[in-house]
Amino acid sequence: MKAADWMPRSVRTSPSAPPRTTKYRRRHSCSWRSFIRVFTLRKVLVSVTLVPVFLLLAIVCQGIPSNYEDIRSFEHHLPQHSSSIHQPQYLRFPGHLWGFGFNNVLQEAILMSYLAYVSNVSFVFEDYTWSHLPLPWTIYDFALRPARIPFNALISGPTAGGPMPSAPNAPRAVSAEFYAQVCGPGSRKHIISSLNAPNDADGDVMIDWWVDQLASVREPCIEIDSSAHDVFDRHFFGNPRILSIWESLTRSPMLTDFAWSPLVQAAVSRNFAFLQPESAKDLYDAHSRKSLAGLVALHLRRGDYKRHCPNLAKWGADYMGINQHPSLPDRFDRSPYINDTNARLSYYLDHCWPSTEQVVEKLRDIRKEYPGLRRVYVLSNEWAWSLDGLKNALEEDGWDDLVSSTDIVLDSEQKHVAMAVDMAIAEKAEVFIGNGFSSLSSNVVMLRMAKGMEGKSNRFL
Repeated sequence: MKAADWMPRSVRTSPSAPPRTTKYRRRHSCSWRSFIRVFTLRKVLVSVTLVPVFLLLAIVCQGIPSNYEDIRSFEHHLPQHSSSIHQPQYLRFPGHLWGFGFNNVLQEAILMSYLAYVSNVSFVFEDYTWSHLPLPWTIYDFALRPARIPFNALISGPTAGGPMPSAPNAPRAVSAEFYAQVCGPGSRKHIISSLNAPNDADGDVMIDWWVDQLASVREPCIEIDSSAHDVFDRHFFGNPRILSIWESLTRSPMLTDFAWSPLVQAAVSRNFAFLQPESAKDLYDAHSRKSLAGLVALHLRRGDYKRHCPNLAKWGADYMGINQHPSLPDRFDRSPYINDTNARLSYYLDHCWPSTEQVVEKLRDIRKEYPGLRRVYVLSNEWAWSLDGLKNALEEDGWDDLVSSTDIVLDSEQKHVAMAVDMAIAEKAEVFIGNGFSSLSSNVVMLRMAKGMEGKSNRFL
């Protein structure tokens, strides 16, 4: 073979063989065909099945709520639950509120126990109930929460079966568990309907009507059928008609002997470093009338109020009834804006959903009246990061610091009664600034004034 004829073996071809062509495999770009090839039906079904599993794991990882068994045991062993004690008449309200916020339930329970007290019968208190499902927990905001919380985890005092030092001969409230034993299925119950109750009358007229109905009952087990109409509905609490019973209510054991639960009080004491009391006794003594000097508590309602506030403007709502007490300096007057929809909405938002600038201005004005104020405690359902702007603005305006609901330290049991912890702090503050449309603010104002704090120390945004 000549050198010139030589070539590599790999490229030698037979004279009769056709020329070899290079083949290229086509690569599909990202398309619906490739998507289907990767995500087969089986994989899709597996993925969909795992989504709730991962959600459940994420929820459970946030912690399993307490069942408060120790507090239930405390309620079970209340002295009035002893069979050796003379049994009075019992008054139960099976149609009581459930599935609502704590303050809606609290204001109703206080009024119901007050009615029982003036009627000289024993009030039957219930759990704070969020759900009637058989499970001990329910899901709220992608976390587990107790479906039912014993009332003594939230409050103490006559409404929750506590003693009444100011009325030692009055029958004490009993738990629904005890009532079910004494007034079981075989017991005869006297049922009173709310059908003919004067639901649109002033509070004193309503109370007198119910007292008259109860006075003629001889059976030990009494239940109120409120299927026709709630005994005390939201319209009553949102109307100054409630003020007709103000003097009697604030002098009754329901408020004079009211106290937050030891669980709540422990949480307040645990956060003494944030609250900076002049004396630790100011926190430990549940009945202390001394305020936390230098502290202003601000109720800044957010969350669902973004929708609720415009609805209040549409309905033409006023402040809560208690928040219209004549001794309170801040009034809400919508009359100039009745015929101007936009101006009316703006007026409502100024008081219901104020901006950071408006809150800073309000606090500045309050500080002129109370020069000793230095610190702000914010009761809020807002996210912690959303309060940073307010915190910075207040520090620039000369306030020492801002502490909020998101800063305080709570254990696993106190976490689910945090709203009561907030209220206990607000009750002790030197000045309270509330949202006039809120039942939380209304209850705080009521408790502060019942303790003898000046009406002018309660303000509204």
